[in-house]
Amino acid sequence: MEVEPMPDNNNTITFSLDEVREADMKRILLVVYDALKEKGYNPISQIVGYLLSEDPTYITTHNNARSLIRRIDRDELLKAMVKTYLGE
Repeated sequence: MEVEPMPDNNNTITFSLDEVREADMKRILLVVYDALKEKGYNPISQIVGYLLSEDPTYITTHNNARSLIRRIDRDELLKAMVKTYLGE
């Protein structure tokens, strides 16, 4: 019987709260996107309308999408989108 070696506990694992927030925002946006698409809307146009106006009526209540998108800080989302667009 072989025994697995113990993991090297001398290495430090890094944790990034920004990465967690961005992953959560992406998950929420995907749910909102799918809900808008299911209801027959153009999801990109509706999400952009919401981001520009902050009017939640751009987002359907289907699958709780409107409630979900309101959990996202708009400035934080725009920052993450620009970073992604510029490849940073």
